[in-house]
Amino acid sequence: MKLLLETPLNSLSFGNVSYNLIKEFQRLDIELGLFPIGGKVDLDAFDIGEDLKEYIQNAINKRWSFVDKEIPSLKLWHLNGSENRKNRNQHLITFYECSEPTQVEKAICSVQDSTIFTSTYAKDLFEKEGCNNTHFIPLGFDEEFKRTDKEYLKDVVHFGLMGKFENRKHTKKIIQTWLSKYGNDTKYQLSCCINNPFFKPEQMNGVWQEITKGENYNNLNIIPHLAKNSEVNELLNAIDIDLTGLSGGEGWNLPAFNATCLGKWSIVLNETSHKDWATKDNCILVESTGRSVSSVDGMFFTKGADYNQGDFYAWDEEAVLKAMEEAEAKVGQINTEGVKLGDNMTYKKTAEAILSLVYKEN
Repeated sequence: MKLLLETPLNSLSFGNVSYNLIKEFQRLDIELGLFPIGGKVDLDAFDIGEDLKEYIQNAINKRWSFVDKEIPSLKLWHLNGSENRKNRNQHLITFYECSEPTQVEKAICSVQDSTIFTSTYAKDLFEKEGCNNTHFIPLGFDEEFKRTDKEYLKDVVHFGLMGKFENRKHTKKIIQTWLSKYGNDTKYQLSCCINNPFFKPEQMNGVWQEITKGENYNNLNIIPHLAKNSEVNELLNAIDIDLTGLSGGEGWNLPAFNATCLGKWSIVLNETSHKDWATKDNCILVESTGRSVSSVDGMFFTKGADYNQGDFYAWDEEAVLKAMEEAEAKVGQINTEGVKLGDNMTYKKTAEAILSLVYKEN
């Protein structure tokens, strides 16, 4: 089977998903033509074998021969930027976090032969708006993330927060809520890896000053950007409790999902994509107080724009503090249901579902 693939190859979330799908395409013996979005290839984050590296390079080298009306194409990208196609038959896999699909977004969704969302939340939103070509396919657990079973911080309850700083993710509120309960108590630590690559260093310094209100905390650990997935794996193994799932809107939420699959305890807002993998058995769920946080942030989300309109979900601080206490009581126990989640949700299944749809529709 032949497939033309357009996707970014980098260390960000889209790049991680792309890398894992390409691995599975190789295993399934898919003949691939590959157009890296942005024209750059950065695989430094991954421990990539020579065979896979050669498969990717060959796919790039022969990409133009795959521009053919008889070959289906798959694009992994934002709705914004997916209006163009190289082949007659195009399938889009995308991530959507907002609440009000715009006319432009609906048009781009509808023009695809199929649009694959990574959450039933997004699929249902667009389906209700008249897009009858939408599908939901879940992501998988990256097999390169593994338990190390090391002891990292003795007699310390270790919380973690990952993902770029954003209003959507409630980054500031999460940290300030944690500090209000555990700040400067050395029996606890919060490690934050929240650099936003779109912020200049002085902007991030300002963000931290705003979060801490200029106060120094001896149990707040600020981690710089982690360049390799092996470093991310160490961080996820080092923590006991993940707070990344308190985001108000996600297309999947890889850090929270990966932490859960590694047997850690994740505190997760029971909304958007989280509903497709987080349950009361494998996570500590927090119910939202409704969709009341405007997406407008003056930087990534602009009122009245053609993309990313609507609101995100909010949560109550008291409910989150209670969830932290509940998670704290579980420290020392492996989240066995979380491990089962990772065993069951694989990228092999994701790739097979995508290919089944692409070739069925073709």
